[in-house]
Amino acid sequence: MIEKLLEYDTELFLFLNNQGSEPWDNLWLIITNKLTFIPLYAILLFLLYKKYGLKSLLVFVVVVALMITFTDQITNVFKRGFQRPRPCGEANLIDQMRFIAVRCGKYGFFSGHSSNSMAAAIFAGLMLKQYYKYLIFILLFWSLIVAYSRIYVGVHYPLDIVCGLAFGAISGFLFYKLAKYLLKRFVPS
Repeated sequence: MIEKLLEYDTELFLFLNNQGSEPWDNLWLIITNKLTFIPLYAILLFLLYKKYGLKSLLVFVVVVALMITFTDQITNVFKRGFQRPRPCGEANLIDQMRFIAVRCGKYGFFSGHSSNSMAAAIFAGLMLKQYYKYLIFILLFWSLIVAYSRIYVGVHYPLDIVCGLAFGAISGFLFYKLAKYLLKRFVPS
């Protein structure tokens, strides 16, 4: 059953990856770059500061740093544990796919970009939901675009993406709960 699932995953990867075209490659390389969304993170921190104040912002910065470290490190544990090669590292796929990423990396299960972006989307979306009710939907859409970029550039299978998104959603929710607890405990209203 696992073999069949991985076979379908490879077929779906090839289908999605081969939808790309050269005129769009630079856009997707920008989207997949970790540094591209620093301005978005800065805006989200500003919104948190604006709605919750300076003391709360310090809590948010610590919690977000812990959240990103957590999702990043757990992603690495899974990658080393499962040791699933990335599609760009598979000799039998490289001629059938479009590989445009800057580098390939060794293992790909599950996607760190997907887990980190989804964790940030869930965390910020939930923290700001009472002030900006549609923001969470915009952030979820952004996270899905970042996740898809990893298929487009040829470094992750769809299953890597789905698992990364699921792990990120759980992580974002747990760290949201942690932030709410810390705010209640250390930053009285």
